[in-house]
Amino acid sequence: MTTALLLCLGLLLMAIGMPVAFAIGIAGFSFFLLPDTFLPTNIGVQRIVSASQSFPLLAVPLFIFIGHLMNASGITPRLLRLSTLLAGWMSGGLAQASLVLSTLMGGVSGSAVADAAMQARVLGKGMVQEGYTPGFSGAVLAIGGLITATIPPSIGLILYGYLGEVSIGRLFIAGVVPGMLLMVSLMITTWLVAKRRGYTPVRDNLPRLGEVLSAARSSIWALLFPLWLLVGIRYGLFTPSEAGAFAVVYALIVGCFIHREMGLTEVLEAMRASVRDIGMIMLIIMFSGIIGYVVSFERVPQTLAQFTLGLFADKTTLLLTLAVLLVLLGMLLEATVVVMLLAPILVPVVKAAGIDPVHFGLLMMTLVTFGGMTPPVGISMYTVCGILRCPFTTYSRELLPFALAVFVVVLGIIFFPNIVLFLPNYLMG
Repeated sequence: MTTALLLCLGLLLMAIGMPVAFAIGIAGFSFFLLPDTFLPTNIGVQRIVSASQSFPLLAVPLFIFIGHLMNASGITPRLLRLSTLLAGWMSGGLAQASLVLSTLMGGVSGSAVADAAMQARVLGKGMVQEGYTPGFSGAVLAIGGLITATIPPSIGLILYGYLGEVSIGRLFIAGVVPGMLLMVSLMITTWLVAKRRGYTPVRDNLPRLGEVLSAARSSIWALLFPLWLLVGIRYGLFTPSEAGAFAVVYALIVGCFIHREMGLTEVLEAMRASVRDIGMIMLIIMFSGIIGYVVSFERVPQTLAQFTLGLFADKTTLLLTLAVLLVLLGMLLEATVVVMLLAPILVPVVKAAGIDPVHFGLLMMTLVTFGGMTPPVGISMYTVCGILRCPFTTYSRELLPFALAVFVVVLGIIFFPNIVLFLPNYLMG
């Protein structure tokens, strides 16, 4: 009961406009001020500090930095050329290219919002000039960021693995197949809408093999990055945290010495942008340490597990119920906030129900990230609509067929867990 009241207090503070980190911190610290708690307040301070002292958590700032470095290293325009070659011949060519680009960028940026913002600036204006409605353009560009939430290295999966004590390496490998399925389902939806509206391809014919090989050769360093990442984790060459350090060195070498498009100015700008993002996320993580302590102290996971196991005898029913909850919360809160608040609570529950936490992690990240693309508080939605000057009502209407495609994939993940699990089980046992 106490934990529920604290969570409601945090949500109320967010609703009135308080920064997320301080809303979580005030709600969590209030627990130590209750008259029947009998715990010293310095425990709250200790939990804030200890939340930041984790080796796996090093992966978060490193992969945020790598995202900014990759965007400054000349990789994005090369991937855009390759994406246009591969998908530009289909109906709605630019929209199809944006979805392929999201898949390729998933292994680079690691952030759905960053991916949506970058694509809206690079492709958004061109899509509108080609005759696409701003609402359709915004919906495609925003929903493409959902692929980034599953393709490694996803920042959300790192946080989920850290908070839920789940193997980040297995989560990374498990995200590949759902990410590809999302790309295919969204491309089919785009093709159906584009055919009906007469959105034309940007190429008259299929690309020649030589063109594809040439574009792939110029993008080879970006294409190899996620492959080396997964191979390195699979064969124990480095942990996910060490992979972040490898990725930073890799981006510097590619940008400065191979592409020669990144100098000291670009590196410093990437550092400045990274510090802003890292500061925001780490502050939320540190203050959420208090909530995590309260949840553990009040034995919320154990109580919730007993309740749900008595209420839901079937694992599929439990997952469907949690899926609805996660979508609703994702519509109200930023994805990383939902993960940090609920992962410590829900992971023990799904484990007790016999559900693989890797399976649930991919389901959770897909749903809470999708919530960020929907009204009323979707960050990706606000980002693309602001850049394209598109009304939220028009955007929301255009999003509906894409939402249906996402839910088809989600239902597949729920009913057929091996979609997620067969690759990590095959590679890692």
